Amino acid sequence: QARLVESGGGSVQAGGSLRLSCIASGYTHRPGCMTWFRQAPGKEREAVAGIEPSGIVPFLADSVKGRFTISRDKVENRVTLQMDSLKPEDTAMYYCAGATTDCLFRSWSRVDTYSYWGQGTQVTVSS
Repeated sequence: QARLVESGGGSVQAGGSLRLSCIASGYTHRPGCMTWFRQAPGKEREAVAGIEPSGIVPFLADSVKGRFTISRDKVENRVTLQMDSLKPEDTAMYYCAGATTDCLFRSWSRVDTYSYWGQGTQVTVSS
């Protein structure tokens, strides 16, 4: 089974930047959509940004458009989330998730779309 490992979390002041990385390994089939989710205490897990295997069409939550950028390298086993202009409301545990299908408008943000999950990396933004 595929394994996803996140890194890059930390603590920053509002307005700062962080770059998260997700490394995937152990695929036994063609990789599909990969998406970053986040979950704050007491809240539902929320899709932040997803990207197709081709990297052509990214999906972004409205709350992060203009501030976050998702990218995927040429071997399609590393996904990066560049987070700029961070706000306190961005504070959450961030998880990398992998699917066996392409990203689709109607399903990219659904938790049950994804078969593989990383352990998470904490992002804390102070005001």
